[in-house]
Amino acid sequence: MRSVTLCLLVKEDKILLAMKKRGFGMGKLNSFGGKVEAGETIEAAASREIKEEIGVIAEPEKLEKVGNIQFYFKDKPEWNQHMHVFLVRDWQGEPRESEEQMTPRWYSRQEIPFDSMWSDDKHWLPAVLSGKKVEGKFYFVNEGAKIDEFDIREI
Repeated sequence: MRSVTLCLLVKEDKILLAMKKRGFGMGKLNSFGGKVEAGETIEAAASREIKEEIGVIAEPEKLEKVGNIQFYFKDKPEWNQHMHVFLVRDWQGEPRESEEQMTPRWYSRQEIPFDSMWSDDKHWLPAVLSGKKVEGKFYFVNEGAKIDEFDIREI
């Protein structure tokens, strides 16, 4: 199972999201992150990924770990992943569009468009945005189109 990162850039009661243009999750609205490379810490990977995807710099030691979620894709086991979720409240630079992400946009917690996101997000993201930490597992079918079962809990 590969390790991946997800960075939730937040300010006040808003979260930054962007539509993925290519690769895993293409066409879905999401936060920012990606694969952990060999020899890289999870925090360093998270910091590198947000710089590559939206051009902002966040120091690894300023990332707040808020989640550990495992994803299993019954018909695509090569997609299985362990996602390390971070809140990012302190960064340098202005978020911008990249080859991978469309122009990022701020959404208030009340207007998050869950219908345009991965179907698991609605089960854990509100808890994280309200200050909780989570861990859990999601099992997908139909190449991630549908959740077959899940277990998510606050820790």
